[in-house]
Amino acid sequence: QVQLVESGGGLVQAGGSLRLSCAFSGRTFSSNAMGWFRQAPGKERKFVATITWSGTNTYYADSVKGRFTISRDNAKNTVYLQMNSLKPEDTAVYYCAADPTGWGTSPSSFGSWGQGTQVTVSS
Repeated sequence: QVQLVESGGGLVQAGGSLRLSCAFSGRTFSSNAMGWFRQAPGKERKFVATITWSGTNTYYADSVKGRFTISRDNAKNTVYLQMNSLKPEDTAVYYCAADPTGWGTSPSSFGSWGQGTQVTVSS
């Protein structure tokens, strides 16, 4: 059973930075594509970024391109989301997701999920 545990969320002022981490256990981490999604209150869960198992390829939502960076350390079984130039509209619960069969931008592309970490950006 895959377990994903996010950390690093918090309250930050607009223009600030945060780095989210997601610790993976329960399967071979390096065989999984990883993704980050976010969900604001009353809204559907939306794609943020994804990275292939090797880390060679990444893909971002237009809303975060140039500000967020996804990366992974297969030796530490951890995926990261570096978030810079944060905006109030980035406020949401951020979820880490994993899947061994591929990568994508839909929540249905990922079979395993963490519990989420709150990111709040004040104006």
